[in-house]
Amino acid sequence: MALFQISSEFKPQGDQEQAIAKLTKSLTAGNQHQTLLGVTGSGKTFTVANVITALDKPTLVMSHNKTLAAQLYSELKSFFPENAVEYFVSYFDYYQPEAYIPRTDTYIEKDSSINDEIERLRLSAMSSLLTRRDVIVIASVSCIYGLGSPEDYQNMMVPVRVGQELDRDELLKNLVSILYERNDIDFSRGKFRVRGDVVEVYPAYLDETAIRVEFFGDEIDRITEFDPLTGTARSQLNKTTFYPAKQFVTPKDKMNKAIKAIREELKERIEHFEKDQQYLEAQRIKQRTEYDIEMMQEMGFCQGIENYSRHLTGRPPGATPGTLLDFFPDDFFTVIDESHVSIPQIGGMYEGDRSRKQTLVNFGFRLPSALDNRPLRFDEYMGATNQRLYVSATPAKFEIQNSIAGNQDYIPHQRKKIGEEELAPERLPRISGSKQPVDSFDANTEGKDLIVELIIRPTGLLDPVLTLRPLKEQIDETIELCRQRIEKGERVLVTTLTKRTAEDLTDYLRNVGLKVRYIHADVDAIERVEILRSLRAAEIDILVGINLLREGLDLPEVSLVCILDADKEGFLRSETSLIQTVGRAARHINGEAVLFADKITDSIQSLINITEYRRRVQQEHNEKHGITPQSVKRGIQETLKLYSEGEDVEKSLVADSGEDIDTLAVISELEEEMQEAASKLEFERAALIRDQINKLKKNSGDRPLPVKKKR
Repeated sequence: MALFQISSEFKPQGDQEQAIAKLTKSLTAGNQHQTLLGVTGSGKTFTVANVITALDKPTLVMSHNKTLAAQLYSELKSFFPENAVEYFVSYFDYYQPEAYIPRTDTYIEKDSSINDEIERLRLSAMSSLLTRRDVIVIASVSCIYGLGSPEDYQNMMVPVRVGQELDRDELLKNLVSILYERNDIDFSRGKFRVRGDVVEVYPAYLDETAIRVEFFGDEIDRITEFDPLTGTARSQLNKTTFYPAKQFVTPKDKMNKAIKAIREELKERIEHFEKDQQYLEAQRIKQRTEYDIEMMQEMGFCQGIENYSRHLTGRPPGATPGTLLDFFPDDFFTVIDESHVSIPQIGGMYEGDRSRKQTLVNFGFRLPSALDNRPLRFDEYMGATNQRLYVSATPAKFEIQNSIAGNQDYIPHQRKKIGEEELAPERLPRISGSKQPVDSFDANTEGKDLIVELIIRPTGLLDPVLTLRPLKEQIDETIELCRQRIEKGERVLVTTLTKRTAEDLTDYLRNVGLKVRYIHADVDAIERVEILRSLRAAEIDILVGINLLREGLDLPEVSLVCILDADKEGFLRSETSLIQTVGRAARHINGEAVLFADKITDSIQSLINITEYRRRVQQEHNEKHGITPQSVKRGIQETLKLYSEGEDVEKSLVADSGEDIDTLAVISELEEEMQEAASKLEFERAALIRDQINKLKKNSGDRPLPVKKKR
């Protein structure tokens, strides 16, 4: 029986069916690299879901940020309700890495705030991968960072079954060894409590579900799954398994060996510093490491234990670290979403991490083995993954060249992006029948079938119409274009080259009576979400931005994109950036992109060629099948608006009521709402509530938080 079964009322439409067939055929044939060039709104996620079903393998889906990963998680979970769809991203709400700045003699201690719900989801992903094959994990680059050994994790699982001969105290000892804590009062995830012959465990990887184990003498008499809040029994189990409560767990014998190895390395490091007369560094590393060793001996854990991962796992110096990828079986399938961004991001992790840690090692804050607690290098990542599907509307050279090369080891290139050597011209793959190596993808080349295209939208929408206008009078032209769209009830995006220009243009447009806001990197993340919601709700009509108006924005009401200074060739006006920016108008039936330029650059010409090709194919398909294009319709998100209004109300309450308002109670309620939002993966909403909590605390000033007076 197949592992994966799609549950959806939709059937493949447009060219989704041919894309699914081509991808499946290529991957089934054993090709290691495959690219899906999918335009905005073409149903890439649904297509990928069908490919996963056809291949029937455990799957890793990688995205370059948490927000898009959460969106993919939600979509795939709806497609595969009977399978284990898991979410694995960085579990830090806030993270300040340990660092040292020699120039100012400043040591920055590691500081972080762990999101309990995301930690649960990470543990759930690890547990699922070890116990079943019908698993899809949606992950960020967090999955290429060092993680505990899957062998240790698996060996330390605690299975129990009805009728098993097991001393109650032995079970408690086993739970403690996998880092569960006993707490008879605060019964929460990762804890257990004991009442006579009854042991209740709240697994760290389960959501609102606890396990009750009842003993009769030294025999397990009953195992019950129950609601930890009410205590109501849900079902009787014949057996269950308790997985470790933390990601880094080490058997006692391995821990003892690791501590011995750490002491030996410490001795060598002290001798090294003293030989160079670096006595401060010698004292520093001795004091810190001995404290960590003591914590590991007494507690089985210490702050920053991941820095000793090489010793804990018994790996030699320089060896590839264990990561989430090691929890997958050998035949797993990898999907890299928005690959033109994700691939460079994966390749850039190693060098940045090593530079920071090398400074810590040089000045005695960490042992040299800490350098082996690192993300994978790009070549290690490629070696750890098997078959890969690159998904993007604008695939880069790496994806194109490797997909054309097909079933072979990957072809590295773009030194600045992935830290590999530049590919010699004679080694570049060549399109069939051509004597020239592939440099960039052109939809009109003979080799276009080597890149599977998904350019027909189920809505029948065509790519936006392109219009070129001269630079002279571009601001006045933009104002007139905006007025025309606003009269029709449509929205406009305007892209500039600098933050200053974006701000100045926003002020100018506002002064002529237009409802406009700007958005760039200095705008708070939550405010960005609220601005986008305001645009969709017609509270504003125009949004001015820079490169933030590219991939990942779903704005169906936008019918016009104005690109100022389009002929200023560079990152913000590259072929990829232009295609992604123009794509923001692809969800509206009147979609148009106006490029202000005095010359046609190579990037603009590529955009024109690709757009003409896509529009021709889309138009022919619509005519052949009698399809009438329709704009995308999607509900406007109200959550942040409601919470934003609530924030104003709470501010006024605090200001007007003085000490008559129970601010502690308000904060407590908001914290509960924040946790609820996080549990539903509504991270924007959770972050907004967090900001409200911080502002409430700040508004209380230096005085204690007010408490409501008793009457």
